[in-house]
Amino acid sequence: MEKDSRYALEAYLFVLEAVFFTRRKFKINGHVTGQQLLEGIKDLAQKRYGLMAKVVFEHWGITKTLDFGNIVFNMVNEKILGKTEEDRLDDFNDVYDFDEVFVKNYPLQVNVAHDVEN
Repeated sequence: MEKDSRYALEAYLFVLEAVFFTRRKFKINGHVTGQQLLEGIKDLAQKRYGLMAKVVFEHWGITKTLDFGNIVFNMVNEKILGKTEEDRLDDFNDVYDFDEVFVKNYPLQVNVAHDVEN
């Protein structure tokens, strides 16, 4: 964060948690790809923050999937995360649109408990 202050500490912590979440989700014991991580980030954000995910991310300085790539590569540079020769920052570029995923196409889960009379 000292070298790149664009993102809040919470964003870095969330990405680390998302790495472990993604490993469990895809049953991966080791390295996850950028695409897999972004899928895990999406799912974890929807579960944790619901319709507020986009707002939370914006509060942390994250407005696009490439921002997650910047965070990942900042942690790689600090040797917090590892990468393979195939991993590129571009793997995170424009993978999905936050408005589409977290607002317009958010999977609403309605739990309605009521008696139905015939």
